[in-house]
Amino acid sequence: MGQVEAESKIFRKGLGLKEEVREPLRKDYKGLIVDFARVHEFTLAAGELTFRLAKEFGFCYGVDRAVEYAYEARSRFPGKRIFITGEIIHNPYVNRRLEEMGIEFLEGAYGTTEKFIPVIADDVVLLPAFGVSTGELDILKETQALLVDTTCGSVMNVWKNVERYARTGFTSVVHGKYWHEETKATVSRSGHYLVVRDMEETGVVCRYIEGQGGREVFLARFEKAMSPGFDPDHHLQRIGVANQTTMLSSESLAIAEALRQAMVRRHGEREAEARFRSFDTICSATQERQDAVLELCEEGVDLMLVIGGYNSSNTTHLAEICDQRFPTFHISDSDRLVSPALIRHKPIHSEEETESQDWFPPGPLKIGITAGASTPDVKVDESIERLLSFRNLSRSDLIGI
Repeated sequence: MGQVEAESKIFRKGLGLKEEVREPLRKDYKGLIVDFARVHEFTLAAGELTFRLAKEFGFCYGVDRAVEYAYEARSRFPGKRIFITGEIIHNPYVNRRLEEMGIEFLEGAYGTTEKFIPVIADDVVLLPAFGVSTGELDILKETQALLVDTTCGSVMNVWKNVERYARTGFTSVVHGKYWHEETKATVSRSGHYLVVRDMEETGVVCRYIEGQGGREVFLARFEKAMSPGFDPDHHLQRIGVANQTTMLSSESLAIAEALRQAMVRRHGEREAEARFRSFDTICSATQERQDAVLELCEEGVDLMLVIGGYNSSNTTHLAEICDQRFPTFHISDSDRLVSPALIRHKPIHSEEETESQDWFPPGPLKIGITAGASTPDVKVDESIERLLSFRNLSRSDLIGI
């Protein structure tokens, strides 16, 4: 069966159709304006508008690979039903495009057998870039369907670390969102675990490590974010820190250091060395995009546009970085740019999309643009063209600076 593992029927390294899907991928996701910007130091101008693009944005290697595998699967198995366990990545345009290709999304509660009832042995199932939990993988193997695994290598690197923690008797403390698909997949491989969302929750954990705070209050606080049977008095004695790969890098590092210091205060420096482990598992692409947007912020702009799915963790963190410095608008697609008087966007720390008025002022404007790792270049192109139209301009008016 070539690259297929005969026992589990899993394609892990593509389906050998890279060249065949190259043109369809280019057509669906390539951005000509973005290509033009890349050869002009990421700076373009038209009329009174200047566009400053971050030097790293958009599709990362892992996302590129996941989408490519999905296209290869559709091409390789034209007569078969193809399912995917959930969004392949957190971008509405990409997922909608897969639906248009006839790829069906499995619906139902995460990790339940009911979710996989439609799947039979003759089907193909895509595993998303976030990976799947060990429980979901076991259910899928029982269906005997052919599996195409698009899990990102950076995610699998986190899995190796938490598996090592479990083997050596350490509890994994994961900086992430307990409801996120990637974190669910990670903790399924970690033995005992605790998920912390931010520095506030980390502070609760640190205080408990140091002997402060009530047990019942702690268990209630982290009820949905810890392993079954979690005992903070026992399972916080030896901890190893890991991250959801798309979290804010600076916060992940701060969380790891706060937990280390708590262990030092509780057990002393020498003893803490034997009780604490930490590996920075933020993926390189996430780090590069955060560094690039920080560099762009240092230059200064009049407003920032951040393009990507509202449920995309890495995109949200890019918006958080920018929002501390400039008027920042996180949009899911170019159609959220309604007019110079109206934009639909998701504010930082909000759960819902909202509308803002008179957001695009007249006169000269320097506009910063970045996009999450799951956002294709074509969406950046469309957004720039939309902004140009607000000044009666088009892509033909753009010049490189």
